[in-house]
Amino acid sequence: FLIAALCLQWAILVNGFFHLKEGLILVDLTALLGADFTAAAVLISFGVLLGKTTPTQMIILALIEVPVFAINEVIGRQYFGAIDMGDSMFVHVFGAYFGLATSLVMYRRDASTEKEGASYHSDMFAMIGTVFLWLYWPSFNAGAAPGDDQHRGIINTYISLIACCVTTFALSSALDKNRKFDMVHVQNSTLAGGVAVGTAADLMIHPWGAALLGILAAIISVCGYVYITPLLASRLRILDTGG
Repeated sequence: FLIAALCLQWAILVNGFFHLKEGLILVDLTALLGADFTAAAVLISFGVLLGKTTPTQMIILALIEVPVFAINEVIGRQYFGAIDMGDSMFVHVFGAYFGLATSLVMYRRDASTEKEGASYHSDMFAMIGTVFLWLYWPSFNAGAAPGDDQHRGIINTYISLIACCVTTFALSSALDKNRKFDMVHVQNSTLAGGVAVGTAADLMIHPWGAALLGILAAIISVCGYVYITPLLASRLRILDTGG
């Protein structure tokens, strides 16, 4: 809550600086929505760093990441003309790579990972969060889109999410030696479809295209947890706590 609140205030000022109206920082619903997206990118980065940073380090990183996020978005949208309605590139990809880069810089060889696993209670609370995110992800991807673009964004996101969810459960069971569902996959990989379709959510990708994106996202996410995350830790010295 502290980091989110801090990021929202800082993002309103920083984003406003890059979008001045007659020399003034305009605070309206669009500005607040942009600040929400900025805070989301910071929180995604902290998913990589959970348990490895102090509160002071988290605050400093948040203050640094917000301006970097704003500059990256201005370059991408204004100079490269990137289309990203659901902010999958500018929020999720940026937040993930910023977190991974920070994890690499802060790597400690003697860092303990014995408490990295989840407990029953943390799994239950995380699952509640997953359900809310899954239900409202279409509004995240399509909330800022106008007219028919918003309708397409909602439909494409839902189709991608449901295809991703089914694939995640099937693959999670298939890759487990006891043929059980892994709660890490259920909590995280089921949302990958919403992230994957975000950039093209408002485009004419057709239902089969949205479903295909969801299926591919689930495969990459689950296999990433099973194979790539351990590889990052052992070979590249990147500890990704939250996946």
